[in-house]
Amino acid sequence: MPTDANPPAANSQTLGLGLAGACIAVSAWGSTGVIVKALDLDPVAISFYRFTVYSLAILIVLRIRGNTPSLSVLKHSAAGGISLGIDVVLFFTAVKTTTVVNATTIGALQPVIVISIAARFFNERIRAREVFAAVAAIAGVVVVVTQSSGSPEWNGAGDLAAVGALFAWTGYIVMSKRSAGVLTSTEYTLGTGFWTALVALPLGFAAGQDMSLPNLDQWFVLIFLVIVGGVFGHSLMNWSLTRIPLWLGSTLTLLIPIVSSLTAWAALDEALTGVQIGAMGFVVAALSVIVTSQRNPTPAPPPTAPLTSVVTDSPSGESDSTTPPSS
Repeated sequence: MPTDANPPAANSQTLGLGLAGACIAVSAWGSTGVIVKALDLDPVAISFYRFTVYSLAILIVLRIRGNTPSLSVLKHSAAGGISLGIDVVLFFTAVKTTTVVNATTIGALQPVIVISIAARFFNERIRAREVFAAVAAIAGVVVVVTQSSGSPEWNGAGDLAAVGALFAWTGYIVMSKRSAGVLTSTEYTLGTGFWTALVALPLGFAAGQDMSLPNLDQWFVLIFLVIVGGVFGHSLMNWSLTRIPLWLGSTLTLLIPIVSSLTAWAALDEALTGVQIGAMGFVVAALSVIVTSQRNPTPAPPPTAPLTSVVTDSPSGESDSTTPPSS
């Protein structure tokens, strides 16, 4: 009979920290589209320089902690990193060619795919009301997309790039959860950053994009992008996914178009219709139902090895071990 290695209070606190971290992460990701618009660089060059700086920064932090990553970090992060590399190249391309709202809301449809994967391969139990709320939130996102498709900046090719990014992004987040028993979230973030930069470099040259070094002003924006999208986005989400169910982390990405829409309206003067504003409120309400229901989460069966989280990062950045449930 399954037993809980941690007391209920500890589990509740861990879940709460994971939820808070995931909400901050998706809010950070929602604002990156505006930052990318402000960069006068080709999209693949943005991907390459962003993740090169990001992975080097994480490597320095790990070395300061006395942790020297081995080649196994690259081995176990390869699938997720390559998926992320494809995702960011396609996403940045979409942001450059279509509206920020379209690019981010199409990507936010990821829960449609992830919920089925989480139930089938991760044995995650999802309540009927949570499924209903997730479907309602996705419907709200679709309304936002269709309402913006007629704006002057809409581009069909950009939307197709966003669809490709959706599937690549799904692969990344699934592998993030799967790697939890092998790497700490910091090690996984380091490895995926390396692979993302490695994917972007040849793709940039093959596409004939300008991969030359950014100027000083561009570096300032790039570093800001690394801090917002990397530290507050990828690092925090990877950390959170060791503490919350995969489907929940994916569903919370539906907050991205809300943040994206508001930042694009404020910074880029991209128009919002009354219907879009109403749909965004509907999405927030549906997600609130899901988040509040996590106060008393449905007990989940023990995950199937090797998906069980054995090694995680503590909030202070140190590694610790979490004993999986035993039968």
